[in-house]
Amino acid sequence: MEVETSSSSTASLVDKAVVPGDIVLDLTSMSDQTIRLGAGLRQYSDVLSVVKAGKLKFKKPNKYWVESSQKRYAPSVEDTVLGIVVDARADNFLVDIKGPTLAFLPVLAFEGGTRRNIPKFEIGTLLYVRVVKANSCMNPELSCTDASGKAAEFGSLKEGYMFDTSTGLARMLLSSPTCPILEALGRKLSYEIAVGLNGRVWQKILVEKLMQRVQG
Repeated sequence: MEVETSSSSTASLVDKAVVPGDIVLDLTSMSDQTIRLGAGLRQYSDVLSVVKAGKLKFKKPNKYWVESSQKRYAPSVEDTVLGIVVDARADNFLVDIKGPTLAFLPVLAFEGGTRRNIPKFEIGTLLYVRVVKANSCMNPELSCTDASGKAAEFGSLKEGYMFDTSTGLARMLLSSPTCPILEALGRKLSYEIAVGLNGRVWQKILVEKLMQRVQG
């Protein structure tokens, strides 16, 4: 969801605790700038209001959301998530992203996607994907490309191990600078990791590099 506004009066609330009913922005005197609303925020008439308890968070250049630990994930546009394929249809895959409903992944939502090179995913395949459409009236839509249409790091995650955690912990693992937990792990092991904002984490230990460390 995008809302037109001007200077950000939310700055003093960022990283502070908020509860449902708190007013984040008064839009009556604001214009000329677009902000993007993530989970936990809604527009009611001329104000932006909090709809779930947590911390107000901000990500450059223009996204605000309320961060809280919860088991049920609320999809938001531009979220990166880990999804599990539960069905394959002619035009799309049905993917479980831990949300209220299943998400659609169009068969053409891949870099260079055409009818001639439709990917084949077995039921249970784990995917790293991006949310491109999300609202309360429809199933979320996913993509395996970045905003420029490139595959980037998106796609199927092979081997490794996937586990569930809270959405709050997932955001902490994705925080900048690098989460201390991941820094400490990197000093001991060589690994690949993908963290979804929906509270799923995939990790793969790179055995060859680990053996090189041991032998070195």
